[in-house]
Amino acid sequence: MRKSVKIAAMSAGLAMTLGLAACGGDSGGGDAASDRLDGVSVSVGSKDFTENILLGEMYAQALENEGADVDKQINLGGTSVNRDALTSGDIDVYPDYNGTGWTVFLGNEDPSSDPTELYEVTAEADLAENNIKWIGTSEFNNTYGFAANGDLAEAEGGFDFDSMAAYLEANPDATVCMETEFPDRPDGLVLWEESTGYELPRSQSQILDTGLIYTETADNNCDFGEVFTTDGRITALNLELVEDPGAMIIYNASFTMDNELYDANADVYDELGTAIFDGLDNDKMAELNAMVDVDGMPAERVAQTYLEDIGVL
Repeated sequence: MRKSVKIAAMSAGLAMTLGLAACGGDSGGGDAASDRLDGVSVSVGSKDFTENILLGEMYAQALENEGADVDKQINLGGTSVNRDALTSGDIDVYPDYNGTGWTVFLGNEDPSSDPTELYEVTAEADLAENNIKWIGTSEFNNTYGFAANGDLAEAEGGFDFDSMAAYLEANPDATVCMETEFPDRPDGLVLWEESTGYELPRSQSQILDTGLIYTETADNNCDFGEVFTTDGRITALNLELVEDPGAMIIYNASFTMDNELYDANADVYDELGTAIFDGLDNDKMAELNAMVDVDGMPAERVAQTYLEDIGVL
């Protein structure tokens, strides 16, 4: 139920690796720096939450390692800020998600539940309509979900969406803690309600700031909390994910780039994107997120060590 021991062990290993690197020792890194992007200027942005910041840092550092002159605008702002910056030319690349691309940028409904298909149709349409190239696609799916208080989940033998709804119906005092916008988002609570057939009453809804949802659910002040499924706090706190039968929209990550810049060095950009995302599944992404959010390590250093571990640096 608790994975804090695992996180602590990983953090200790990361700290040792970083210490060796700082002392000039062999950090176990891979390829030496190259000059394949020598003379190329790239402005890299990211959204303002840990996972996206880490992905932006990874791509920025990988580009620098290839000789690019990188202007880092990491932690630039929310989705609209980054997308507007990309389409206006203020930045050249930033990480985004196929579910967001299909529904928000392209204005479509009913996204595919197959991650490969959703990536392909989103990438094809965004390139044709907006000259934006989608580079690589992650194994992890950072979608909306729910986590149960760990003690409750253990007592009940775990939850899926249907058993969560059954528990709420049988326990009128039970609560679901959510962000302000989640009950009204088209990719939010309504998808859970459609999947389960249970319309969550206002009396069982509690609106909290994002960070408080995790701690209040862990502290048993909420029975269930709305979460992002790759958030590192799930692994570090007394929480257990509620199993999703496939009701929520898929959100696999890619790097979205101005296509003219991409075309000039497509092979390099593709190679780096593939290397970063290969093997980056939900568990691994959650572990990296936890190193920042739980253990307080700088995102730049976590990203650097990950790139060293996979041989990009």
